[in-house]
Amino acid sequence: MQLQKENILIVDDDINILELLQRHLQSWNYHTFKAVSVKEAVQILRDTKIDLLITDLKMPEVDGFELIKFISEHYPEIPKLIVTGYPSVQDSLAAIKSGVVDYLTKPFTKSELSTAVQKSLQNKKTVDTDLPSSESQKNKAYGEIIGNSEKINTIIQTIERVKNNKATIFIKGESGTGKELVARAIHYQGKFSRAPFIAVNCGGIPENLLDSELFGYTKGAFTGADKSRDGFFQAAHGGTIFLDEIGNASPSVQARLLRVLQEKEVVKIGAQKAEKVDVRVIAATNSNLKDMIRKESFREDLYYRLTVVEINVAPLRERKEDIPLLVEKFLFKYGVEYKDRFMKISPEASAILQRYDWPGNIRELENVIQHAVIMCDKLVEVEHLPDALKFTIKFPKDELVPLKEMEKRYIQKVLNASNNNKTKAADILGIDRKTLRLKLED
Repeated sequence: MQLQKENILIVDDDINILELLQRHLQSWNYHTFKAVSVKEAVQILRDTKIDLLITDLKMPEVDGFELIKFISEHYPEIPKLIVTGYPSVQDSLAAIKSGVVDYLTKPFTKSELSTAVQKSLQNKKTVDTDLPSSESQKNKAYGEIIGNSEKINTIIQTIERVKNNKATIFIKGESGTGKELVARAIHYQGKFSRAPFIAVNCGGIPENLLDSELFGYTKGAFTGADKSRDGFFQAAHGGTIFLDEIGNASPSVQARLLRVLQEKEVVKIGAQKAEKVDVRVIAATNSNLKDMIRKESFREDLYYRLTVVEINVAPLRERKEDIPLLVEKFLFKYGVEYKDRFMKISPEASAILQRYDWPGNIRELENVIQHAVIMCDKLVEVEHLPDALKFTIKFPKDELVPLKEMEKRYIQKVLNASNNNKTKAADILGIDRKTLRLKLED
């Protein structure tokens, strides 16, 4: 059977119906995502590209109509299919007005479901064809990458060129810029999206364990190795392995990684025989590998193997036009998570966010919005932002001068304050007029 590419979100508070729908859809090789509530569905929509919504109408707390209205405004390209056990003429008319493609009544046959799904997905293809340059299409996220800046568009163009081959890719950028999101987009937007994606933080695994974690080991290879075990490279076979903070890799790991890139094979620790692996390697770092090469802490031959294609993720301060879109994403994410509602931000607070330089990049921005959503009710105001983002007066640093000069300046200040009355100034300074005169003459 031909593999399908569409992702289908199923929403129903009846677990039995969810399982039934999932079995049918998976038998036709569709990707499926399940949600037992509207809140859970919204969270999935936030992080996943969905091609079709299948939802019940009658659900506790928030019903399916609310979800349909939300999707109609925020994700107008997604077709909607209703499956309900409580049909009514009024509900049918309301559903049609909300842009629902089809309406199934429980119980339904597998054939009826298949026809409705195909009809709904065909409707999506028509919408995509009719509106190639609409604003909703222009502003749609690319995977998890958010932004309309020139720098983001350049990254997306590069991803489009590399996503369907297994060339080694090197992603560089400051901490918090979203290097892993770029790696995930390369994998999940391409034809290998069904294969494994394994992310490894090389800086988060102790140096003495990274070798065995990456490449696996045989029984008895070292103390505690009571059985053979595959590593991350074997787990990623057929797909992509993302090696974050590759600059932290030890010389031993660097040598083994070079062999993987050159020979397409892995040797487990303690093994004599190599195993072939089919894996795309994406590496990333915020370190300067060329400096490390000069200091002989990183292999030059490995560097050139890793950098077949380079992608530079710009810091947030260099693409501030993307900040409003990122803010909107995080307001939505944490508004739903913490408040069960959609949050907004005042123009004044938004202006402050766009003025700030964000040394911590997107990670810092997300942290600020998360805190602001927790502290406010419905609207993020200036008062909900940390003081570090707000305007501060930069006073000039005090000039360092000899003590005698400082004393003379202070005496002059007291004289000015006392309208040049030397008797009064001497009293304030705790000296007599003669001493005051001598100090002024020095």
